[in-house]
Amino acid sequence: MLRATLSSATFALCAAALLITACSTAPPTKEQRESVDYGPRPDNYEQIVRDYLRNRLTDPTTALVEFKAGPTQLYQRDTVVRDLQFGWAVCVMINDKNTRGAYDGYRAGVYYIRNAKVVAANGGPDDGPIGAKYAREQCKELGYEVP
Repeated sequence: MLRATLSSATFALCAAALLITACSTAPPTKEQRESVDYGPRPDNYEQIVRDYLRNRLTDPTTALVEFKAGPTQLYQRDTVVRDLQFGWAVCVMINDKNTRGAYDGYRAGVYYIRNAKVVAANGGPDDGPIGAKYAREQCKELGYEVP
């Protein structure tokens, strides 16, 4: 009985922690958004994202990387686990191989580029369920509905 109560309490604590980490603060003000210098639109955004992913993929030479939307000026809200970030956002679908050499299936990723480098990322190969949720939402905002 004590074990069941402990398991229920542990589950409740984990669920509460998940809800807290997903909470976001108020969006940036109009003045904040207008004062940001996004820099020039990156013409080589595909190469910038591929370079960023190179050390994060299990097998970068065979990973399937499909650019779906962007680059578009976008901001990432400030949350408990992510800082407010502005940049040229790109929605990407990635299918990487796992350690057994099989493809795992496509995952969404959104990469924020400023001054020719990725300054923030949601989803993709090295992010958890919260980042994956943000990536799906941001891809939709960029014009691509993740299946």
